[in-house]
Amino acid sequence: MGSSVLDLQEIDQTQVAVVGGKGAHLGELWRIEGIRVPAGFCVPADAFRRIMADVTSIDEQLDRLSRLSPDDREAIRVLSGEIRRTLEGIPLPDDLAAAITGALIRFGEHAAYAVRSSATAEDLPTASFAGQQDTYLNVVGSAAILQHVSRCWASLFTERAVTYRLRNGFDHRGVSMAVVVQRLVFAQAAGVLFTADPSTSNRRVISVEAGFGLGEALASGRVNADVYKVRDGEIIAKTIATKQLAVRASPGGGTQELAIEREHQERPALTDPQIVRLAQLGRRIEAHFGYPQDLEWCLVDDEFEIVQSRPVTTLFPIPVAGDGENHVYVSVGHQQMMTDPMKPLGLSLWQLTTPRPMSEAGGRLFVDVAPALGSPTSRAGLLETLGRSDPLIGDALRTLLERGDFIPTTPGEGPSGAPPGSAPDPIETDPAIVVELIGRSEASLATLKRAIATQSGSALLDFILADVEELKRILFDPQSHRVFMSAMEATWWLNDQLQAWLGEKNAADTLTQSVPHNVTSEMGLALMDVADVIRPHPKVVAFLHHVEDESFLDALPTLEGGSEARDAIADFLDRFGMRGVGEIDITRPRWRERPSTLVPLILGNIKNCEPGAGERRFEQGRQKAWEKEQELLARLRELPDGERKADETKRKVDRVRNFIGYREYPKYHMVSRYFVYKQALLEEAGRLVQAGVLREKEDVFSLTLQELHEVVRTNQVDDQLIRRRKDAFRSYQALTPPRVFTSEGEVVTGSYRSADVPAGALVGLAVSAGTIEGRARIIRDLAEADLEAGDIVVTTYTDPSWTPLFVAIAGLVTEVGGLMTHGAVIAREYGLPAVVGVVHATQLIRDGQRIRVNGTDGFVEILL
Repeated sequence: MGSSVLDLQEIDQTQVAVVGGKGAHLGELWRIEGIRVPAGFCVPADAFRRIMADVTSIDEQLDRLSRLSPDDREAIRVLSGEIRRTLEGIPLPDDLAAAITGALIRFGEHAAYAVRSSATAEDLPTASFAGQQDTYLNVVGSAAILQHVSRCWASLFTERAVTYRLRNGFDHRGVSMAVVVQRLVFAQAAGVLFTADPSTSNRRVISVEAGFGLGEALASGRVNADVYKVRDGEIIAKTIATKQLAVRASPGGGTQELAIEREHQERPALTDPQIVRLAQLGRRIEAHFGYPQDLEWCLVDDEFEIVQSRPVTTLFPIPVAGDGENHVYVSVGHQQMMTDPMKPLGLSLWQLTTPRPMSEAGGRLFVDVAPALGSPTSRAGLLETLGRSDPLIGDALRTLLERGDFIPTTPGEGPSGAPPGSAPDPIETDPAIVVELIGRSEASLATLKRAIATQSGSALLDFILADVEELKRILFDPQSHRVFMSAMEATWWLNDQLQAWLGEKNAADTLTQSVPHNVTSEMGLALMDVADVIRPHPKVVAFLHHVEDESFLDALPTLEGGSEARDAIADFLDRFGMRGVGEIDITRPRWRERPSTLVPLILGNIKNCEPGAGERRFEQGRQKAWEKEQELLARLRELPDGERKADETKRKVDRVRNFIGYREYPKYHMVSRYFVYKQALLEEAGRLVQAGVLREKEDVFSLTLQELHEVVRTNQVDDQLIRRRKDAFRSYQALTPPRVFTSEGEVVTGSYRSADVPAGALVGLAVSAGTIEGRARIIRDLAEADLEAGDIVVTTYTDPSWTPLFVAIAGLVTEVGGLMTHGAVIAREYGLPAVVGVVHATQLIRDGQRIRVNGTDGFVEILL
């Protein structure tokens, strides 16, 4: 089999599998008018595969390598060194060596070259470890170039690359590498350019880093670079670094670091006209690829040469608006305690349920608040509401407003609203109202279950679309809204007034423990009751420790006490089986579908709680709240005008205790309805699979409700669309949604304005009073929660499905959350000290560390 090399001019971006990512991008750059790329060629990946196949000794070395443990560092060091020496010692086949030498004659036999590794598509996960930085500069003469081609191949077997593949289960034989050989550019200056500002993600701001000499010193971090920012062809910021070193080509090959004369160290590496011209080239390349780019460039005799271009994959996508206006997007996921991406079916159902359409990007939902921020009449209320629920969102929006360059504001101030809680009560504090609202919702749900059973095909989809209107009627019922809004306002009133009158911080936290009608906290206590049924039966407990799949419920009755255990779990599922992690997305698994996810929670309760703990816990909370109420009222009566203050406070306490529990109910009802839809849609999907239209039932999750309607009607589906949606969803899982960002892609970060926090403490939002010390447990997945009594849970977010975990722990820390999000409401009700909105908590706190959570002042201290 002959081997040839490919000139860069013959290559385009479709050839990643042949020439690797770097080679394919360089070939594509050649095709863009006005872009200069140093001449060169590519040794394709099949040349490397051929070497691997021809050398028998490597086979045996790879076998030994695949058997090593990723933690056996010494054995990996020795064996990977052997493989690298083998690869570097093999002479290249004559035809390949001749092809390379022939290319060198064409491009200049005695010229200096850069030799770079270029990893291919099947190896992209390891690309960042496969020595992307394996670049050899100033290589002169064909013998040296042949040797450096072998060196690039050998770089696939560095200790880091080998360990990464062993850890992630990649086959060492599946890797492959092409090599790019390019004329070396003797640059006066060099650096990188990002077509989207890496510090803020703003797509309209180009960021350029520049230093003297070759670009390697910048890449390795040995040299400070100038940083220039360009927006719409204008330089908007410049930081000139003190540049003490430059990397230059050595006369005998290779590179050397040279000191820069003192009088030149403060000189900008580029002139202003050069910066603007380089930015224009960056925009032209970005337009060609259709995606923000990260470029490497060199300046030679006042001309720019581009030596590399790759897409920036870490940017969060911007919602498509297409109207040229400025938009400010606030994350819905941070309000809903669900920052994971949603699948198309989940997004489309949620969009149908919300009162106004939301913007979508990266599998997440956002609300555009620009119009409300621009109008003085609505601005104050919006900042107050969002700032109270999540101070980081409120602060980000204030920061954006204060800059004054993005949101067009109209002059004049709107009327200032009365402080929350001071308005006359629009609804009387009557517990019967809540009972009636719940009764109406339950009756409507029962009607739905009966009616949907007879529907199928297109009629089923029409039926669901019509029923969503009924769901919205219940969710946005004015009386329902008044119940929980008046309770929330009374909570804020109590916190503000009792701090002003008595110096009591977050008084409402204790006053809201163990309130009636909170369907989410009842769920946590109900699972404690399930544990009480199972605890006396050691055989059932032992069996549950080894549950592998969802058939365990059927196996339970064969054990002593197993029938009671199964009935207790089944009763729990009848009430709460529609819940699950990420439940606002209909496509996520429910407990009814995967009851095994409850097993670790039940076992945790059996281990960490005493019999009857659920009821005792509720009673103790109620007692604490009652005692706190009596104490506060007595202290108020001692004050001037004390009787009036005590009476007003008593009315607010009654309102909160009667109504705040209902706040969790509308979502419970929505999720209940969603699950009825889901079961019917999956049955329909089963018919589509039988008819050969879909490959698997879950494919419907990758379609919107409207698209699914069309598939059911026509019995045809676009397989490619489903595949693209699945790939997109996988890519979205790697992204973190911002709390606030703009239509330019700029992520605006807020901060907490808190003065009295101990040095080194992590700051967040205090949502449930009290201070607790304990062992931190970082939990990313409910199924892996192995907790001891007294542990403090640290996680990204908690939605209602996490509630059963709260009964066994001492405190809670989350990265996402606000005053009235589910975790906060339940933490208060269970009397758990909690701090939410602690940015990067799961990275800054290590599993097993002792921490102190201050839920009154909103910070977390790491003790050891």
